[in-house]
Amino acid sequence: MRLMRTILPALVSCTFLFSPRPGLSQGTVLPKDNSTTAAPEGDSAKPADTIPPGTALTMQNWRNYRQFMPDGMIALFEGSYFWKMPADVRIEVGPTVIHPLPKNYVEATEKYSSQLKLVELPGGGLTLEGYQGGIPFPNPSEPHKGWKVLANHWYRYMPHLLVDSYGYGCSISGGGNINCQIYQAVKHQLSYSTDAGVPANNSAHGEKYFTEWYMTLEPEQDKYTTVLTIDYADLARPEDMYIFLPSLRRYQPLSTKARCSPSQGMDFTPEDFHNGFDSNMTEVQVDYLSHKKILALVDASPPQGAFPEGYDMPLGWPTPSWGKWQVRDSDVISVQKIPAKAAGYCYGRRVMYVDSHFYGALWEELYDPQMRLWKIEAIFPAAVDVPGAGPVNTAASDVEELWDIRNNHASIGAEPSPGRPFYANEQAPKEFSDLPRYTTPSGLNMIMR
Repeated sequence: MRLMRTILPALVSCTFLFSPRPGLSQGTVLPKDNSTTAAPEGDSAKPADTIPPGTALTMQNWRNYRQFMPDGMIALFEGSYFWKMPADVRIEVGPTVIHPLPKNYVEATEKYSSQLKLVELPGGGLTLEGYQGGIPFPNPSEPHKGWKVLANHWYRYMPHLLVDSYGYGCSISGGGNINCQIYQAVKHQLSYSTDAGVPANNSAHGEKYFTEWYMTLEPEQDKYTTVLTIDYADLARPEDMYIFLPSLRRYQPLSTKARCSPSQGMDFTPEDFHNGFDSNMTEVQVDYLSHKKILALVDASPPQGAFPEGYDMPLGWPTPSWGKWQVRDSDVISVQKIPAKAAGYCYGRRVMYVDSHFYGALWEELYDPQMRLWKIEAIFPAAVDVPGAGPVNTAASDVEELWDIRNNHASIGAEPSPGRPFYANEQAPKEFSDLPRYTTPSGLNMIMR
């Protein structure tokens, strides 16, 4: 998902009281390490290099497994802030399941990765020359190892067309009020596609890399408000954002100076979109911090009821009904603006835990300009069966949760809402393949006609 790709005027108020391993075969389950001595629930023994399937983490034994937790998760368990783990939290661990990357994406990696050139820009930024598809850096190494991991995240496999028919985003106040909105999302990858049967680069839209189109469905007073974002193949070109305002019956551009502004009532900014990172790649410096095994809820199956049903409130934490957690290899990186672009920027740094296989972000910690922890974000990706590619975890179907520990506020969203259709590639109704309508600013004027 990319929660709330919008800067919207209002939210409906619903108050509740509380409350790259290409060689692996499809669905590969990583073998259990028999030397592991991780303890079952309640045991005081400490784990070794993994956590055995069948283990359950609770408030009573979580410290035994803290080496497998991102720093933000440890903080939630420690109860250091307003947002903290519920007393009945239970994380059930299952086997680690690796869905192989799509065949064409792997082939593009093998064909093009050796031709890439990393270019240093004046001012300290970096860019790529020669990218044509696949993983840019299948074995990232120094120099600039952290930036290479971030490039792998930016160019992770995505289907060329994704349609979320009915997604939701909800904000939670410290007092227990919940405000929600419903939206429809249409996403197109227009460059570097490796899906069979579509051009790698659409000739009519070749300057664009990825577009996202989000239209509000509910509340009624905001219906048809739509935001279009355009990322370009040229990494140095700033992202464009446009909004269609129903009251004016026309669209207008949104200022790039508003990228640090939160969506109305939400805690996500435009910099946090696109599943955890939507900043300009040429304006960041990235430090590689570590390779770390972390607990992650991958292949999540969110609850079928309306929010907050199926969430462990008030934190909104996943309950065991969502599925088993996995021990995932991750690359931990720290992303900051280069000094020339840092003035006035919202974040001092963004620590990202990037899955080492499919390169999606699993967890993030966001720091303010004074380097104080500000927001904690968890990303729970679902497995989407993409025609011709098989199950993948990077098809933007997920639940994302962001806790603002400074302002005692939180935001939660899911694509799609429970029981609603989510389409990938040729599964989508043909109307969503209309590129002029869904990938251009002028297409916004077709709304309400």
